[in-house]
Amino acid sequence: MAACERVRERLSGMLDNELSGAEGREVERHLEVCAACRRELALLQRLDGALGDLMVPAPAQLAGKVLARLQPRRRYWWQSVALAASLVVGIILGGSLARDYYPYPYTNGTSEDLALEEFHDFPQGSLGAVMVSYQAEENGK
Repeated sequence: MAACERVRERLSGMLDNELSGAEGREVERHLEVCAACRRELALLQRLDGALGDLMVPAPAQLAGKVLARLQPRRRYWWQSVALAASLVVGIILGGSLARDYYPYPYTNGTSEDLALEEFHDFPQGSLGAVMVSYQAEENGK
């Protein structure tokens, strides 16, 4: 009887293929000799088949609720205009603040001189170091 109780506890796992190899062989060996456990397995198989074929109707409002959540919300025209205006104001303010914070040095030199003034402490082998060395050679410095 104790063996039957252990096997009956594992019959559902056997139907769902959840038993390990050793447990499955143990249950199969017991089923070969025990008619009561075979009947229990047959009942579980019929119940599993009946529940598998059972159709559960979906709630009536389910389709409407899902479709309502999938549809994008309507954007009014003034929201788009407000977004565009905010971006323009942000760009203008950002540009003016950056100009005040990082003033551009005005000199009487050429654009090449202005570009080279922005390079400070050139790392060895960098483009800035090469440009300065070429400029020094051209000017004879």
